[in-house]
Amino acid sequence: MSKALPTRSENYSEWYNELVKRADLAENSPVRGCMVIKPYGYSIWEKMQRALDDMFKETGHTNAYFPLFIPKSYLSKEASHVEGFAKECAVVTHYRLKNDPDGKGVIVDPDAKLEEELIVRPTSETVIWSTYKNWIQSYRDLPLLINQWANVVRWEMRTRLFLRTAEFLWQEGHTAHATAQEAIAETKQMLEIYAQFAEEWMAVPVIKGVKTANERFAGAEDTYCIEAMMQDGKALQAGTSHFLGQNFATAFDVKFQDKEGKLDYVWGTSWGVSTRLMGALIMAHSDDAGLVLPPKLAPIQVVIVPIYRNDEQLAQISEKVGEITKDLKKLGISVKYDNSDNTKPGFKFAEYELKGVPVRLAMGGRDLENGTVEVARRDTKTKETVSVDGIAAYIQNLLEDIQESIYKKALTFREENTYKTDSFEEFNNILDTKGGFVLAHWDGTSETEEKIKEETKATIRCIPLNQEAEEGVCIYSGKPSKGRVVFARAY
Repeated sequence: MSKALPTRSENYSEWYNELVKRADLAENSPVRGCMVIKPYGYSIWEKMQRALDDMFKETGHTNAYFPLFIPKSYLSKEASHVEGFAKECAVVTHYRLKNDPDGKGVIVDPDAKLEEELIVRPTSETVIWSTYKNWIQSYRDLPLLINQWANVVRWEMRTRLFLRTAEFLWQEGHTAHATAQEAIAETKQMLEIYAQFAEEWMAVPVIKGVKTANERFAGAEDTYCIEAMMQDGKALQAGTSHFLGQNFATAFDVKFQDKEGKLDYVWGTSWGVSTRLMGALIMAHSDDAGLVLPPKLAPIQVVIVPIYRNDEQLAQISEKVGEITKDLKKLGISVKYDNSDNTKPGFKFAEYELKGVPVRLAMGGRDLENGTVEVARRDTKTKETVSVDGIAAYIQNLLEDIQESIYKKALTFREENTYKTDSFEEFNNILDTKGGFVLAHWDGTSETEEKIKEETKATIRCIPLNQEAEEGVCIYSGKPSKGRVVFARAY
């Protein structure tokens, strides 16, 4: 094996970067700020996609696809939206290349300038709402519940694999409704779906909340979010759901005729999660030996490694393993039998530990004689010898236990690293010495929010939903506060 990973305590950032590369998840591409998602990493993303797509369809949504390119004029129609994305847009100005007269490859043909520049989509609200104008005429066309799986480009200057790249993969839902109440209900429903996916599939506990005006999506009336805590105490926004009001419908003249025959603008939502979730998955659970994957998202849930002296013994072990594999697959468990002869068992153990395979089975000559197999779980690194009789049901229960155990560990970590304070001095001290989430009073003004951010690099991650009202005074200004908000330094 190559040298050990950097440890989280020594250099968390370097540990993360090295783990992404060594576990074969992704690598930097020739295009600055973009990434190549490798097969093992993409297999995890595919499992995420499959689970989320099923959840979307269960709630009545259907998939469509919209253009990658957006006319520049479209972004000018909703003022706050264009202001929010203007600095991140990649712009297409020409449509043709030609050979360089000097023989130095190709150059942009100056005669092929577009009449109107095209924006490579940073998000699709504008092009989708321009389309909805043709799709919606009456209340019978509502609600319109559309999702698309796509790539987007936001020209980031400081990038990190999965967490922040110039191009990334995501899904974006865009819905239209007859009333504000229906649109708000949709916005909250999708937030619940994201939270359910994060907790039940990713095993990542999240706080559901609403963003402040400063942190709100450009063009939205309200932005709801789920916030997760990483092992270095920083927050990561794991999903957002936006109530758009009638802003985009007004900008693109999307009206409908109601049951009384009156014309009105429709009410909109948009919501999305991205390959950023891969970063959350890695940073929430993994350790100094490599990935720790929740079984529901692991490409390989069980790996079986034979330990043998000769070809005859390998053949006997392989026959028994074939039976075990067949029984595991009947239960829908993904399994790999690694009987390759180019590396020793110890190397294989380390490799699958690095890749976060939840369960490893090892079978040697003595196991064959005794009808047993060694079972090692990745999350706790514990081992036990188990009878091969009923092994499939045993593994099925073990995977369920691992999934729950990983979640509980992450939840305990968040609880142990969440603090309450009523003092700005203590607030600073917690952030500098402990990190984590800090629950503190805020006076509700953007001015105070900005000053706290400037002085501490901490932002208001969200105003938690369903929290009990608690009167207090702002830790910074001393003015009245209606409740605590979640502060943290974040990715």
